Amino acid sequence: MAEQPAPAGDVPRAHPARWALRQVERSGLFTTQVTWRAPDGTMARWESRSARRRGRVELLDATGRTTGFVEAAPATARRLARANLLAGTAFIVGGGLFALGALLAQLDVGSVRHVDTVYLVGGVFFSLGGYVSLLQASNTPTDLDENGSLSSPRWRWFALEPRQIGWLSAAVLFTGTLVFGASLVAAFASDLTPRQTDGWIWLPDIVGCVCFLVSGHLALVEVGHGVIWRIINDLGWWIVGVNQLGSIIFFVAGLASFTLPATSTDLDPGLANWGTFAGSVCFAVAGGLQLFERPKASPAPTRHRR
Repeated sequence: MAEQPAPAGDVPRAHPARWALRQVERSGLFTTQVTWRAPDGTMARWESRSARRRGRVELLDATGRTTGFVEAAPATARRLARANLLAGTAFIVGGGLFALGALLAQLDVGSVRHVDTVYLVGGVFFSLGGYVSLLQASNTPTDLDENGSLSSPRWRWFALEPRQIGWLSAAVLFTGTLVFGASLVAAFASDLTPRQTDGWIWLPDIVGCVCFLVSGHLALVEVGHGVIWRIINDLGWWIVGVNQLGSIIFFVAGLASFTLPATSTDLDPGLANWGTFAGSVCFAVAGGLQLFERPKASPAPTRHRR
């Protein structure tokens, strides 16, 4: 592919002037992969998810064969690793509590208030995981130094980056957790009519589920570079795939929890409970896998070949 003279606004930059922008891969409006070429013919490849989660750049020889990776600068790697640990743990705990709540509801153990409390605490952890994921995406390293090492100049507690697909996926996910949380709070209201139950609890539940599905779709586009459901030999794809499976199951469970006005009962309580249980287990498993998708603890200062 022909070399490009200058990157667009949403494309990461390589500071050494001798590096030529060789290829930019996009999916729709989003940049998912960028490749630079050094004077000796070797190349460095930045990938959106790999940079955000693992803080690394792939090195290739002149034929395009992978020769290794350059890790992020130590300070950047530590920040990304801490955020990843917190987000993954939050999703494990949140998923576990939601699975427990669904199991208690299905087996009719404890009161409705106890089940709602378990769900609410689980929702807090889901929102925490969503915010930390957004925080990590807001600090995706996009600057390459002369060695090919990624760095992020300063830590930001929030950034508006809608042109970055990883950020948009995380932002939609966080929004979904907040909307979903509203339904969990509304569940504590008493003496609701079927119409109120559907409007205050079921509708935010479904909106949150739709947000999860949209976020998962964007994540699949990012990791697959536009090819959805292509199995990739990469941990990131399996994390995203398991999460999206959980989102689909969650959505089906949400539909089954619609309150029928004629009977004031859920459309299918068993499907709602078991679907919530299965979807929550998927989220917890994905959170556990996420703990392994992190930067190296002590990045080695490998130099890019010139």
